[in-house]
Amino acid sequence: MELRTLHYFVAVAEERHFGRAATRLHMSQPPLSRAIKRLEADVGALLFARSPAGVALTPVGTVLLDEARALLDHADRVRVRVSAAAGAANLTVGILGDGTDPGMSRLAAAYRRSHPGIDIRIRDTDLTDPTCGLRAGLVDVALTRAPFDETALTVRVLRTDPVGVVLRADDPLAGRERLRLAELSDRRWFQFPRGTDPIWQSYWNAGRLREGPVVRAVQECVQAVLWNGTVGLAPLGHDLPAELAVVPLADMAPSRVVAVWNEGDTNPLIRSFVESATAAYRHWGDGAGLGPGRIKS
Repeated sequence: MELRTLHYFVAVAEERHFGRAATRLHMSQPPLSRAIKRLEADVGALLFARSPAGVALTPVGTVLLDEARALLDHADRVRVRVSAAAGAANLTVGILGDGTDPGMSRLAAAYRRSHPGIDIRIRDTDLTDPTCGLRAGLVDVALTRAPFDETALTVRVLRTDPVGVVLRADDPLAGRERLRLAELSDRRWFQFPRGTDPIWQSYWNAGRLREGPVVRAVQECVQAVLWNGTVGLAPLGHDLPAELAVVPLADMAPSRVVAVWNEGDTNPLIRSFVESATAAYRHWGDGAGLGPGRIKS
């Protein structure tokens, strides 16, 4: 069995869908399907029960998934040890806003255990650069939130979080169980400085042109709500000051926590880091915690 084929198999098993797995692997679906069929022929048994809704692991597939993950993890450790011996023993990771995400905490603990010789350097960035310095060559990989311009970048989705609106606790809308974006159309919203990725700006302004104060950092967002009643959006589950409240939005697309790196970068430390991140966030579960950055506009 080739490691690449096992990598394909794990992606399909985790996504439970050939199309989503192909997107994650940055390949088309037909060659992925052919690779899995060849693997099933090698094994001599079906690995997936297929249906229009997706796939489910067969008992044989469940056994292979455990073994495949172990083999791929071992292969990554081999690559990392060889790279460390060659002098490439550090990795710079960009994060957005702060590092309070429980998924990130799990990742740090797991990566320390599996890669004790690797020096991880963290670069914290403000809300004006969703790629955390990746395009400028300041980091090797970023843990951040999409959407943003993905040109020449590779993106791995780690988790999705529902989004709410952050309001002052005494705001007339703060006591509502749920709101719709149209109910906030007359409010002032946060803006990012000129030159900020327009896809990023548009998402946090819910796809419309807005007016409001320009902010760069999380605390500026918090203070703008407290002092001026400015509307901000945030993934649900944040610890907020008692003077603030967050109300879920019924019609806002979820926020995606992602790992992102430069397309074509073959640094084995990036691969091992991203695979560890995928496992850490998968075990934590969708929507169960915070992503990099606490409040965004």
